[in-house]
Amino acid sequence: MTEVVALKPHISLNVRNVERSIAFYRAMLGIEPLKVRTGYAKFDVQNPPLNLALNEVPSLKEPGALSHLGIQVRSTEDVLATRERWTNAGLITRDEMQTDCCYARQDKTWVHDPDGNEWEVFVVLEDNLPETAGSSACCTADGVCSQLPRSPVTSNAGTM
Repeated sequence: MTEVVALKPHISLNVRNVERSIAFYRAMLGIEPLKVRTGYAKFDVQNPPLNLALNEVPSLKEPGALSHLGIQVRSTEDVLATRERWTNAGLITRDEMQTDCCYARQDKTWVHDPDGNEWEVFVVLEDNLPETAGSSACCTADGVCSQLPRSPVTSNAGTM
């Protein structure tokens, strides 16, 4: 049997306003969309490999069942460099450093797209932490890690 080689993951998001979302993802990803049509856009991200499609649904009331999206990087320096790029692009970031989430110690920073979808860039500093009383498996839908102990959260002011 031939082994299937995956090229890249594909994420398709429903968005209320495709133009607003194009502006956000252009700033977040630092690239131009590969394809733009009425009510549709596609970003072909090379690093990390990702096929991201945006589908306009003006009647969209709330984000769907999606919890959050993320990009795992190699180091805290990469997290901080991404945060700096996002802040310089006018995006509002929220940091969680030395936080325990998904039974791993992580450094991360977050942004929200115009429809409330949360993106994190994170590095795993220590993995396979033990389950403890009062801990939970992972982050809540609003991106706040609910395991204890929680680290201080800082925000970088910016405007979209």
